[in-house]
Amino acid sequence: MAEFSDYSRITPELEALAAVCLSNNQINKEDYVRYNVKRGLRDLDGTGVLAGLTEISEIISSKVVDGKKVPCEGELYYRGYPVEKLTGGFIQDKRFGFEETAYLLMFGQLPTAEQLKSFNEQLAFYRSLPTNFVRDVILKAPSSDMMNTLARCVLTMASYDDKPDDISLPNVVRQCIDLIAIFPLISVYAYQAYNHYKNGNSLYIHTPRPDLSTAENILTLLRPDGQYTTLEAHILDLCLVLHAEHGGGNNSTFTTHVVTSSGTDTYSCMAAALASLKGPRHGGANIKVVQMFEDLKASVKDWTDEDEIRAYLTGCLEGQRFDKSGLIYGMGHAVYSISDPRANLLRGFVEQLSEEKHMHEEYALYSAVERLAPQIISEKRKIYKGVSANVDFYSGFVYRMLGLPTELFTPIFAIARVAGWSAHRMEELINMGKIIRPAYMAVQPHREYVP
Repeated sequence: MAEFSDYSRITPELEALAAVCLSNNQINKEDYVRYNVKRGLRDLDGTGVLAGLTEISEIISSKVVDGKKVPCEGELYYRGYPVEKLTGGFIQDKRFGFEETAYLLMFGQLPTAEQLKSFNEQLAFYRSLPTNFVRDVILKAPSSDMMNTLARCVLTMASYDDKPDDISLPNVVRQCIDLIAIFPLISVYAYQAYNHYKNGNSLYIHTPRPDLSTAENILTLLRPDGQYTTLEAHILDLCLVLHAEHGGGNNSTFTTHVVTSSGTDTYSCMAAALASLKGPRHGGANIKVVQMFEDLKASVKDWTDEDEIRAYLTGCLEGQRFDKSGLIYGMGHAVYSISDPRANLLRGFVEQLSEEKHMHEEYALYSAVERLAPQIISEKRKIYKGVSANVDFYSGFVYRMLGLPTELFTPIFAIARVAGWSAHRMEELINMGKIIRPAYMAVQPHREYVP
């Protein structure tokens, strides 16, 4: 019998089948225009096709002036509250904000002090995994891909639930709070297993502390000594808040709506959302930013020489540098144009953390790229809206300064976004009408069958 590793080998027979598949599945690109197909559910000007209604969050990137739509500074609202005001409230009070943000998103109102205390107690209660789950599920099958492990563990959790298919609202609320609580555990434990079994490093399985916030527990679980600074915990908390939700149209959240509309269970729904977020076009963007900057630092001799930086960025745009994709990662957004409010909020804290970590020179390099890249893109590309740094531009740098391994960058995104997914799942269940099923036009000519 063949070894297990043989199953991953691409044989000539598989290459031939792939070639047949390729030759019989290519659709004429002009047909998409001819039949007015909204590719990616977007109009030609980049505007998203209206597919639903939501009260959970709102993104504003343009305003109507004298009857014309013009780009404006980006705005993001959670349940009608501007994200700047929400973050400013808990930052000023030196509180952690992710938990109250999750409450706001899921239940539609800011919690009172007593409601927040009760919600935190609920999260602390559920912040544990079933007996032997770590040993039997996580440690016995370590993977280099934490998102796959996270999705596998979420589906496995259904086996430990007495009512996994019950989609009544109280039961879904319970399941969602449970998943928000355990996502950090699964993600960090999965990395610890990989780091031990695949990299040969020591294995650390720390117990979460009920008195700590989500951000604090992530750092405690990850670090061998469980220690962290106040600034480290608060900037990670801010990252979680800014990644918790971003409208119903982003790929993973729309996936949540689509899958929920079929009437499936919470665990399957969240696994589907995780599969979407894993994609490099969605959740993996900040990894690409960090990798691009590593290549930039190795290629540019003088980090203060703007001509050298400009030449490198031009090379990226022309498909000659880094991964030759023709992209400058961290620049531009599907919705925002002039600015991404999340990047604006993160920027000031990034500067503080870079000083604490003695990485101010690298922060200066990021600032230079943030300023120069939009100029170069506007010179080289025809664009229908402005280009600015997005939240991924700085979040990867933050995670690196915090010592988070790149394997956890996207899981951190998931740890935050599961709050938004939970809110949208409940919104879809409450307002559920028809199963979401857009139309596809068949363009294959009919053929006579030949026996």
